[in-house]
Amino acid sequence: MAEGPSYNVPFRRRREGKTNYRLREGFILSGLPRLVIRGSLKHIAVQLVKAEVIGDKVLASAHSKELLKDYGWGGGCGNLPAAYLTGLLCGYRAAAKGVEEAILDVGLQTPSKGARIFAALKGFIDAGIEVPHDVGILPDDSRVEGKHIADYAAALASSDKELYSRTFSERLSVGLSPEELPKHFSELKEKIISSLKKQE
Repeated sequence: MAEGPSYNVPFRRRREGKTNYRLREGFILSGLPRLVIRGSLKHIAVQLVKAEVIGDKVLASAHSKELLKDYGWGGGCGNLPAAYLTGLLCGYRAAAKGVEEAILDVGLQTPSKGARIFAALKGFIDAGIEVPHDVGILPDDSRVEGKHIADYAAALASSDKELYSRTFSERLSVGLSPEELPKHFSELKEKIISSLKKQE
């Protein structure tokens, strides 16, 4: 009996461009929980996810909104410093649950060297959890601390005060001078570490 051409309909999430199932299979076979980092223009979320038969189980998570709500963060929630702090927060929560190793899952994104995803990864690793990675892809410490933002703000303040006020209006409205961002970052980092150590 003659047969026409066959066509297999891809899974819905593959059709929608949300899941690479071949890559996901590799993650599952590794036996390690996945470090899932996703960002929007204004926020970043970090989750440690373990694949189970009944579905994915979230072992630990953190969202950049928590930096504002619980720790008094005055900077933006979608930049490199916020990504690092969110990763650090998730990392300490995962470590408290006995997690020692994970594998990075960037999804369908194609991030570049020093991107926010890798700032979050750096924070997660600094919490004491091992994640295989190329050291060269992580942003340097000065960018993680927001020094590039502070330098730009200082240059703008001396050349165009009106543009400076418009560009950093949100930061100035909460009383944070963008030139002070690296100092504010260091203070908040210590606050996160000390508060989470008290909970252990």
